[in-house]
Amino acid sequence: MKQDAFAACHPAVNFFYFILVIGCSMFVMHPVFLFLSCLGGMAYYIYLKRWKAFKTALWLMLPVFLITAIVNPLFTHAGVTLLMYLPSGNPLTLESILYGLGAGAMLVCVINWFSCYQEVMTSDKFIYLFGRIIPAMSLVLSMVLRFVPKFKNQIEKVSNAQKCIGRDVTNGNVLERSRHGMKILSIMTTWALENSVETADSMKSRGYGLRGRVNFSIYRFDSRDKVLCGIMAAMGIVVIGGIATKTVRFLYYPMVTMNGINFGSVLVYVCYGALCLLPLMMNVIEDIKWHYLKSKI
Repeated sequence: MKQDAFAACHPAVNFFYFILVIGCSMFVMHPVFLFLSCLGGMAYYIYLKRWKAFKTALWLMLPVFLITAIVNPLFTHAGVTLLMYLPSGNPLTLESILYGLGAGAMLVCVINWFSCYQEVMTSDKFIYLFGRIIPAMSLVLSMVLRFVPKFKNQIEKVSNAQKCIGRDVTNGNVLERSRHGMKILSIMTTWALENSVETADSMKSRGYGLRGRVNFSIYRFDSRDKVLCGIMAAMGIVVIGGIATKTVRFLYYPMVTMNGINFGSVLVYVCYGALCLLPLMMNVIEDIKWHYLKSKI
């Protein structure tokens, strides 16, 4: 991951931001919100991961979107705008198609933002925030969030080691490949269990979760973090207020209904778009400042 200006902020700022954008992405299926959320999340993820973001989009996000968009009209037949009858005799409606597209876009948005969350909210940040409040739960959640990338890296090491002695899943016939795969799976299961026990013993020996235990921290809530929290809170109030007062609304069933374009709705769209693009804008500004300072040397 390249140097990220937003990730350098206080963990509370990062966590508060992801709570806002992920919450809106999960519970608001307004097309404008989905577009802004998908745009902001994908742009930020591309900034963080570069070409790997496109790889994730092709093998994960695009299939999820297509499957959701196709499956919903096949099983949901609500809506008043009839387009045709399926071979099974069930009606195909415009509203079910639009809802399927919206649900697929919503899942893509959530995947995008959780991918960004995984890059920004590291395990030490999560434990820093919740270690004193819920020490056991924060440790478990931190281990779970770290397990997938660690498991992936470890299985690559084991697979390469097995390949050197001719016992990889690409060696031999089908039966031998299955036996090699089971051997790698057994090794990884043993590694995962031993790693969890060692982590638990290590944290216990350090007095994790005991009353009066002090925690070392490199984080400091400075003036920049206060300004960012204020900006995010203001934009969040505008967005949540617009949703609560139905200034912005979109209904799929029984017929498509959308709010009109007025000052209030435009203000909500602008605030939500700025909220989704906030990390990217911070990084762009920092990059411009960095290149300007380098040019002065």
